[in-house]
Amino acid sequence: MNGTKSLPVRPQNHERAHSTPMAPPFMVSAPGKVIVFGEHAVVHGKAAMAAAISLRSYLHVTTLSKSHRTLRLCFPDIGLDHTWDIDDLPWDVFGKSLKKPRYYDMVTSLDEKLVEAMQPSIEEVSESEPPEKRKIHQAAASAFLYLFLCLQQPTTPAAIWVLRSTLPIGAGLGSSASICVCMAAALLKQIHVLSGPHNDQPDEEVETQLERINRWAFVGELCIHGNPSGVDNTVSTRGKAVLFKRVDYTKPPQATPLNAFPELPLLLVNTKQPRSTATEVAKVGALKKKYPEVTEKTLDSIDQVTMSAYKLITSDSFDPKSESNIEHLGDLFQMNHGFLVSLGVSHPKLEHIRELVDYADIGWTKLTGAGGGGCAITLLKNHVNNARLGQLQDEFEAAGFEEYKTTLGGDGVGILYPAVLKNGSAEKGGEEINLQKFLRAEGADDIERLVGVGVREKRPEWKFWRFSDSS
Repeated sequence: MNGTKSLPVRPQNHERAHSTPMAPPFMVSAPGKVIVFGEHAVVHGKAAMAAAISLRSYLHVTTLSKSHRTLRLCFPDIGLDHTWDIDDLPWDVFGKSLKKPRYYDMVTSLDEKLVEAMQPSIEEVSESEPPEKRKIHQAAASAFLYLFLCLQQPTTPAAIWVLRSTLPIGAGLGSSASICVCMAAALLKQIHVLSGPHNDQPDEEVETQLERINRWAFVGELCIHGNPSGVDNTVSTRGKAVLFKRVDYTKPPQATPLNAFPELPLLLVNTKQPRSTATEVAKVGALKKKYPEVTEKTLDSIDQVTMSAYKLITSDSFDPKSESNIEHLGDLFQMNHGFLVSLGVSHPKLEHIRELVDYADIGWTKLTGAGGGGCAITLLKNHVNNARLGQLQDEFEAAGFEEYKTTLGGDGVGILYPAVLKNGSAEKGGEEINLQKFLRAEGADDIERLVGVGVREKRPEWKFWRFSDSS
């Protein structure tokens, strides 16, 4: 059944006797990511570094009473709103020809029998929408439904799942991975296999919990992208930063978590210039074929920049408040960008952003991701003048760019259980973030004001899995 209908009505008093107590509404949040160092070189077996940013996805889960048997998936930011009958989902595929996976299994590929069994349920999603929009909606629905069927049971309670995001979608910032991490964590939370998070959790337990979320988030990414690297969901799950290298494309990348990566102020500017990752990757591949020695040395130089940054950040003497340390990191930003320019993957709009930042003298800028458009990131100098930042924002807007003030290297997946925040509210016990409040939030700023976890203020009600060396 299609989900354009109104929200379920609260049962009348005479119905409540037939309902079991409902779990409270809760929320899950996970960050996007940027590639900080190593773009394109990573495609050719070199190292790269990716870090979490404080732009995030937020998932709100409302459990319905026993009298309901529906599963509603609502992503208002992309116009998706669909409802399934839980009893009509293809649960019988597990009993006939497929062993149901367990929550602790290492799932590295999709089961084609389950994918096939899901198709009738997916094809009814956004049937009346244009093909391109329907494709996006059905990809998101596929990821959710695959995880739901694997991790839940036919007797699972009815629920409404609403996802909002402060991340621009399709800008190379890992928005789909952020969504998949939210879905995986919420489903695992519902089946009571996630302990915490809490402040005194041993690192071994933190690692187990995060790895469990990360594995299932990767499965969601498989549904959306077919052959994801696994880096985006790893950064979104764990937060902070990850150094990764992929030599053998038949295996996941080698990933080294940087749990002590500091939070650093960052400007992220979206050129809004469409780009194709495949096109930019092919461009570098063609250059390497044409000029193998020169191109290989350029890629090696990018690798050296990445490893220099890694050594700096992981050194005992690194202090993110030190002017010289930040300048060192900023210089590496600029060097990395220069090498990418020489590979031909920049764009005039990216260069215009860099010129504006250089003229304002507020930090160091590089493209992030595949290039050819997309986004640029600027590591800010310490003690930047707010008036100068405001003037620069006006210049970005005049050029048709979109600016986000964010931080680099923050927390990964977090849970707000129950969905209650203080928010300066007079409500006894805090302000409940109910479904209506969450849906009424208009745009990223409203979402951030209502439930945000890191840009405006630290909210202690949000809990994160943190390692002892990451505080």
